[in-house]
Amino acid sequence: MTDSAAHGATRDMRVGMCQSGGLSALTVALWLTEQGYDVVNFVADIGQASPGEVASRAGALEAAGLAVELVDLRAEMAETCFDLVRYQASYDGGYWNTTGAARAVLVAGLSPVMRARGCGVLAHGCVGGGNDQRRFDRYTRALAPDLATFVPWTRPEMLERFPSRAAMVEYVTTAGLDAEAGADASYSIDANLGGISHEHEHLEDLTTPVTFLRPLRSAWPQDAPDAVEKFAVTFEHGRAVAVGGAAASPLECMLAAGEVAARNGVWLRNVVENRIAGTKCRGVYEAPALELLGRCASELYQVTLDERSQALFAELSRLLARHVYEGRYFEPSARAARLAADAVTEAASGTVEVDLYKGNVTFHSVHGYGDAAVRERRFGAGGHRWEAEADPEPVAAGREGR
Repeated sequence: MTDSAAHGATRDMRVGMCQSGGLSALTVALWLTEQGYDVVNFVADIGQASPGEVASRAGALEAAGLAVELVDLRAEMAETCFDLVRYQASYDGGYWNTTGAARAVLVAGLSPVMRARGCGVLAHGCVGGGNDQRRFDRYTRALAPDLATFVPWTRPEMLERFPSRAAMVEYVTTAGLDAEAGADASYSIDANLGGISHEHEHLEDLTTPVTFLRPLRSAWPQDAPDAVEKFAVTFEHGRAVAVGGAAASPLECMLAAGEVAARNGVWLRNVVENRIAGTKCRGVYEAPALELLGRCASELYQVTLDERSQALFAELSRLLARHVYEGRYFEPSARAARLAADAVTEAASGTVEVDLYKGNVTFHSVHGYGDAAVRERRFGAGGHRWEAEADPEPVAAGREGR
C-alpha cells in the first residue's frame, strides 16, 4: 500500500476493515485480501440487526476465509443515540442522522481494538466523495491519528476494477458471499440501533413516493393497530432512565421505545438533505425509538426550560446536529456546545406519557417535573387574573390575560 493510497501507510501494515457486511465494504475487504494485504475485518454490533444475525454475518465472512473479529458496541451506540435525544440534534427535515452518529461510534469503539490487533490502517467501504468518507477521515484524525486511513473509491485501480455496483455484486457473489439483506446494485441501506437509512435509484427521482420502499424495522401507519397504545418514559437531567415505570439502561430504553414506536407506525422521515459538499440528496429514514423518545424529551423541555434557556438550547441543538452530520462531534466547538446543553437541561427531570396511534404521538401528561420553571394559572385563580404557581415574588401588576 503506497503513501498516496492511505495517508502514509505501507504495504507491511495490517489493515483493520470496518466491515458492515454491505456490498461496498465486502468488495473492499475481498479485493485487499486478493491483493495480498493482511486484513482483519472488524464486525461491530451497533444494533443493525439481532445479535444472532450479526454473529451469523461474521461467521459467513470467516467461512469465506476472511479474518474476523466481532465487537459489541451496542451500549456505545445507545449512549450516542441518547445524546441525539437529549440535545434534540436532528438534522434537515427533523430527521435523526443515525448514519453520521454511527461513524463516531465505530471509530471510537474500533480503533483501540484495531491497535490491539496490530493494525496500522483503518479502512472502510464508503462511497468516494460522500459524507461518510469525510466522517471517517475526520473521526480517525480526531480519535486515532496514529492510524492511516484507506479510502477505496478514490483509488484509480479500484474504480477501474469495479466501474459499477453491478460489478461489485458479481465479484462478491463469485466469492461465495451475499451483501447485507436489501442491498443490491441500485439500493443501499445503513442500519444501526438508532434507525435505518434507505437510498435507491428510484428515490433519486422526487416523483417516487415513499411507499415505494419496504420498511425493514417498522410498520406503515395505515397498517398499525387500530387501538391507542400508551407509552411513558422518565427522564433525569434530560436522559431517559425508565420506561413504563421500570428502570432501564440506554440500550434497554432504545429497544423498548423502538419496539413500541415501530409497531405503531412512528418512524418515517422523507428528506432532501443538504450534504457536506453543498449539494442535495434524498433519503428515507426509519428511526422509531428516536422519533418517540425525542418527542417525549421535547414535551418535557417545554415544561422545564425557561424562555432564555429554550432560545439558547435551540441554537445549541442546531449546532450539534450539524456537527454530528459533518463528522465533527469531537471537535472543541461540539464539546463546548454539549457542556452548555448539559447545563441547560440539568433541571429537565420528570415523566412524560403519550398516546400512540397510527403514526401519531399525542401528548397525554407530564408529571414529577418539580419547579424547574415558574408556571402561571389563570382559571386556578378564578379565571380573571394570572397567578404564579410557587413563585415567591408577586405577579406584576396590570398583566393582562389573553
